[in-house]
Amino acid sequence: MAESGGQERTERATPKRQRDARKRGDIPRSRELGTAMVLAVGVGALWAFGGAIARRCASLMSEGLKIDPAVLESPQRLPALFGEALVSSLWVLLPLMVAVMGAVFAAPLLLGGLNFSVEALKPDFGRLNPVAGFGRIFSKNSLMELVKALLKFALLGGLASMFLWLSHDEFRGLSLEDPRAAIGHGLKLLLHCAFWLLGGLLLLAFIDAPYQWLAYQKKLRMTRQEVREEMKESEGRPEVKAKIRQMQHQMASRRMMEQVPTADVIVTNPTHYAVALKYSAGEMRAPKVIAKGADEIAATIRQLAAEHRIPVVSAPPLARALYRSTKLDQEIPAPLYEAVAQVLTYIYRLRQWRSGPAPALPAIVDVPGGEPDPVP
Repeated sequence: MAESGGQERTERATPKRQRDARKRGDIPRSRELGTAMVLAVGVGALWAFGGAIARRCASLMSEGLKIDPAVLESPQRLPALFGEALVSSLWVLLPLMVAVMGAVFAAPLLLGGLNFSVEALKPDFGRLNPVAGFGRIFSKNSLMELVKALLKFALLGGLASMFLWLSHDEFRGLSLEDPRAAIGHGLKLLLHCAFWLLGGLLLLAFIDAPYQWLAYQKKLRMTRQEVREEMKESEGRPEVKAKIRQMQHQMASRRMMEQVPTADVIVTNPTHYAVALKYSAGEMRAPKVIAKGADEIAATIRQLAAEHRIPVVSAPPLARALYRSTKLDQEIPAPLYEAVAQVLTYIYRLRQWRSGPAPALPAIVDVPGGEPDPVP
């Protein structure tokens, strides 16, 4: 399928394009699937309540065929009697009607779901154009619907004819049976015929539903230019920008946490702040902050440090200074060199320690000026 500009519709529809299509009332539908579901529910209800319906119908017919002399003497009672018979008939068929009506409303859920579109209710005067009308009549979709209708007629007509031919002896014998038995037998034959037709409709539905879904997806396909234009339009909306910033923050946080196991030491507040430092002599001019966080993020950093056996040093002034003055993947500022050097010296001695008493914790020198300037 090509656009006027020569571009092929090769890209899948974006969520926005799908939402816009639903707003216009353009959703995938399969008539065969809906018809099959309604017939299946109707057959099921007839199978479940058929016996009771047959007995009640026989009783109503028996009562209706009785001649009451009082009615002949008072013809004005006939409308009331007809009304009572009609209400009784409706009560008999009520379970079947409720089941079928429920299936009618539930059938759209199978493909496309429920959808109410105000735009679909607006009058489209373009449909009054006879030229466009002829175009729709001879369009590919119309021809496909015609082929489907002919196949449906041939299949269901063939199944019904075959059933009648196989059951013609039983139908002929109904006139010889007792009225009550004939009604039950007739409903049984009707149920069997419905099963035959249901099989044909299910076969059509299994073919038509995937076809309608694929045709709908193909109709909504977009060119690459349309996708790019939609992305530009969407990125300008505040909620999309906020979502992008949130995703970027999550990705940055995930990458930061992946660096924690490579740290040399974690400097903590000890509860509010945690800063992961790394130093490679000969490769770095100064130690570098590879991860930092406050509160929940700090707790996650401490947990990762415990899992990977990274040393943790509690130095509240130094932790606050590192957190506020140094960005991620940035070397520490010069005023903090001496304090961080004491921490790293302690860590290196701790690694070399094999036996005997562990080295004493360093007495962290005062951080110059209390704390360096915050990160801009």
